[in-house]
Amino acid sequence: MAEIARTLDLKSLLARKSFFLFGPRATGKSTLIRSQLGDRAFVIDLLDSRHYLRLSAAPYDLEAMIGASERPVVVIDEVQRVPELLNEVHRLIEQRGLRFLLTGSSARKLRRGQANLLAGRVWEARLFPLIWREIPDFDLDRYLLFGGLPSVWLSPEPLEELDAYVPTYLTEEIMAEGLVRKLPPFSRFLRAMALSNGEILNFTKLANDCQVPPSTVTEYVALLEDTLVGHLLPAWTASRKRKAIRTAKFYFFDCGVTHVLAGTRWLDRNADLWGKSFEQFIGGELRAFLSYQRIKLPLAYWRSTHGDEVDFLIGDEIAIEVKASSRVSWRDFKGLDRLAEEGVFKHYLLVSQDPTELKDGARHAMPWQRFLEELWARRWV
Repeated sequence: MAEIARTLDLKSLLARKSFFLFGPRATGKSTLIRSQLGDRAFVIDLLDSRHYLRLSAAPYDLEAMIGASERPVVVIDEVQRVPELLNEVHRLIEQRGLRFLLTGSSARKLRRGQANLLAGRVWEARLFPLIWREIPDFDLDRYLLFGGLPSVWLSPEPLEELDAYVPTYLTEEIMAEGLVRKLPPFSRFLRAMALSNGEILNFTKLANDCQVPPSTVTEYVALLEDTLVGHLLPAWTASRKRKAIRTAKFYFFDCGVTHVLAGTRWLDRNADLWGKSFEQFIGGELRAFLSYQRIKLPLAYWRSTHGDEVDFLIGDEIAIEVKASSRVSWRDFKGLDRLAEEGVFKHYLLVSQDPTELKDGARHAMPWQRFLEELWARRWV
């Protein structure tokens, strides 16, 4: 299988500090380590039962395993499987000055198990599915349907890969970790969440659909966040002229995973679902951009109680509305114009399929390809 050059640069990160590298399963963490670090890294894979059994029984054996290795980086893959190792990592950073890369697909056991999170000694990075700039000959329709997991994108049978991924990683693994007690309600929950992907969360409706108490839905949502399967997009509530809704939206981490969970097998370019997937794609690009560029600005959305809405806000710099239309006009700036009355943001961008650009002061409509080019060129932040 061909390898794709990734945007995240592990060498430059590790030149500065030890790092946690978190990302959902199958986003390519192990491949990234092999391709970028190669012989520079001493790798301990905790999915290897020999390493797992030895270190879970005796975490202090970590130093002996590393020994006198002259490799500049020690990688511990799937570190959440043995959280006690972090005490040893802490000691080895302090006493031997070792540089660590600690990878995992879930921060849940670390954050909720009171593990030593090495505050100040280890920073955090994320790996996302493949993004637009990483994929040669990018095909938007294919991406919106199948998503950007490397094994899926590079496969001649992407649907088969996705059909295998979902039960393996989103169901069996979560059950194996003991994170949910009963599989049927959790499966109903996953489908309900996929069908409402990108919408404002309604815990009561979700609870009714899943036949569980609202408190259980709250726990399930937190579980998806902790295991990096999805994320909450908070509401921006600082507007003064128009009262804002305060409830967050939820997005899954990948378009293809969302569709498999929802039972979607094809996308009609003229249907609402295509537009929702396009919005999810742009949102994923924004999250990856902020993370990979180490930009510490919040990502949010805005919606007034009267229904005016803007899809994405980056800090107080950019307001972004996403339209699937192949032809837009100044009328499509309605939500952006309402938000502009607050006098907060510097740029008001409309991203669409329309190849024609419109510009008037801080208002700018542009095709999505141009938007992503300008975004990664740090045009606005």
